[in-house]
Amino acid sequence: MRALLVCPEFPLSFWSFQKSCRLRGNKTVNPPLGLITVAALLPQEWEMRLVDLNTSNLIEEDWQWADLVLISAMYIQRAGLLALVREAKRRGKTVVAGGPHPTSLPKAVLEAGCDFVVRGEGENTIPLLLEAMRRGKTGIIENEAKPDLAISPVPRFDLLRLQDYATVTIQTSRGCPFDCEFCDVVNLFGRIPRYKTPKQVIAELETLQQLGARGSVFICDDNFIGSKKHARAFLQELTPWLRSRGRPFSFMTQASVNLGQDLEMIDLMTAANLDKVFIGIESPDEKVLQISHKFHNIKNPLVESLRNIKEKGIGVIGSFIIGLDGETKGAGARICAFLDETAIPVAMLGILQAAPHTRLWQRLEKEGRLRPDEGDDAGTFSAMNLEPDRPEVEIMWEYIDAWDYLYEPSRYLARAYRYHLAMRPARQARGMTWRQILVETKAFLKILWWQGFHTSYRRQFWTQMLGMLRRNPTRFVEYIITCAMGEDLFNLRVVVREKAAAIIKDRQAEVPVATPRTKAR
Repeated sequence: MRALLVCPEFPLSFWSFQKSCRLRGNKTVNPPLGLITVAALLPQEWEMRLVDLNTSNLIEEDWQWADLVLISAMYIQRAGLLALVREAKRRGKTVVAGGPHPTSLPKAVLEAGCDFVVRGEGENTIPLLLEAMRRGKTGIIENEAKPDLAISPVPRFDLLRLQDYATVTIQTSRGCPFDCEFCDVVNLFGRIPRYKTPKQVIAELETLQQLGARGSVFICDDNFIGSKKHARAFLQELTPWLRSRGRPFSFMTQASVNLGQDLEMIDLMTAANLDKVFIGIESPDEKVLQISHKFHNIKNPLVESLRNIKEKGIGVIGSFIIGLDGETKGAGARICAFLDETAIPVAMLGILQAAPHTRLWQRLEKEGRLRPDEGDDAGTFSAMNLEPDRPEVEIMWEYIDAWDYLYEPSRYLARAYRYHLAMRPARQARGMTWRQILVETKAFLKILWWQGFHTSYRRQFWTQMLGMLRRNPTRFVEYIITCAMGEDLFNLRVVVREKAAAIIKDRQAEVPVATPRTKAR
């Protein structure tokens, strides 16, 4: 059997970072971890080929070669998923689709002609799929049970062209103990976190190192500290392994904000080169957090928790949502003021979407507030698929104004500077090959050219860069990387304005003159 595994293209979104990726010669941010995990679960005597449409194109030879086409997709990849299913069926191929979108919304995928829609996790659905294929029985393959991750194999990293990716991805756990109303993690992976053993994860890192991978690794757990006991056990094995290998990797992960109240855990993370964390802050308004059941963000002062994480040496990328129930006018400005106070430079700011089958989705459906364009999440530029509880035009313009405020270049660079100055000196540097040093040097020179010449903020750039070298030199590289990330965000703020204004127009609302109208302070 010749299996063609295909990752649909991601549309432009906050996570694209196209310019930052090209800076280091990469084509996209992350590889398709789900597909290479599926590849490891399929019969290993099969021939396999992976095509990631974010890094390369499907060519005629790929189609001719394949007996079976397997596609995995998130909600944001919906259009690409359905197009691939139709094209594969036009060519007479057997098609299997899985991942978050087919799991939550299988009907549309079946209607596109897909032979097998796999709902659930691969470890306990792939055997069911293989049995159904032997019996010639098509349709939905599902297993509601949550598999023990101790049986999860090392993903087929060898199918990737590693140099195409800015980071590589691994996973140590699935699931989250919290139950935020708008989040689909519980629906997909459950509230009881499940874990790989530390030895399993170390084996994955050893495989990556043997394949030549170095640099950034994204631990894409739903909540890395969902069980602090398991997180500690892993970090205590990871740290000596890194030391014995010359520290080939640094890490980023996702975690809940209660990390900021566990200074010992932060120390363990930084000792293991875990230097960045994505945190769902969502709103500075306590009432909004209560309605959304994000109680762990209320238990301790948000600003204090985030300050602890920063000062102990971990960078935070924040997540915020505009349009949540209970919000009052001026929510966008309050988010901007919160980010000014905490100095967090990079924040994902999104419009609320009701993800399929979340508790929010179910509540809005009962209230008659769910719109028919269900699950069509176009990423950073989505129209709301629900009727909000305050004027939608007000929400959309606050969203536009917040993007304008946060990613005005001079203001962004000022936050980046304050943030990195406040971090404690780094414990150690990641080991680098001569090739990596050359790539990083070229990238640094490009950033100097982009931001140090022919910009209105060039004086600020040079002043802050020299200030960082003088006042906190061990954080200089992280600071420059944050400056580079700004290049994508500066451009994205323009696209956000255009797309959001078009959504307002589509909703038959009056579109004001396209200039920022509000101040966040």
